[in-house]
Amino acid sequence: MGLLSIIRKIKKKEKEMRILMVGLDNSGKTTIVLKINGEDTSVISPTLGFNIKTITYQKYTLNIWDVGGQRTIRSYWRNYFEQTDGLVWVVDSSDLRRLDDCRMELHNLLKEERLSGASLLVLANKQDIKGALTPQEIAKSTLEISEMVFVTLLQVLNLENMDKTRHWKIVGCSAYTGEGLLEGFDWLVQDIASRIYVLD
Repeated sequence: MGLLSIIRKIKKKEKEMRILMVGLDNSGKTTIVLKINGEDTSVISPTLGFNIKTITYQKYTLNIWDVGGQRTIRSYWRNYFEQTDGLVWVVDSSDLRRLDDCRMELHNLLKEERLSGASLLVLANKQDIKGALTPQEIAKSTLEISEMVFVTLLQVLNLENMDKTRHWKIVGCSAYTGEGLLEGFDWLVQDIASRIYVLD
């Protein structure tokens, strides 16, 4: 019996899921984790390193690894890839200037072999802010943005051209109001469960 088989048996018994939450700095990752867990979100400081939050969601135990997104920390993300069942990529939908950086970092993550089987939930956060891109706009391969005159073609996340074997969903949300968070996590948990707990 291989190590992977043993890990799967343990996970089956305990109904545990390992969720990796990443994205650029200031996208709202920590606020989302706290909001999902019903905790106070009034005072939050940037995550330097990582936080682990274990919550019960539906009939499962989610171990959520909330990893800081500052440029200096991103090279360490690979230390958290092992045994990841679900990947949550958080996008600041109102930060148009950094969408190219956001797309590049996401596509680098998706090339990682250790994340190849993980379900991907893209949370288009900050939908409560005026001028935020919609989930549909973020998912498109290109988007025209104009201010009186056509300014530029902005490459967005290019999700439609992703590997067809990966399970993914994009959901608009607001970590501030909580809107869309349950929809996203419901999908993620069900998608992971359908893969890991096949015999349930």
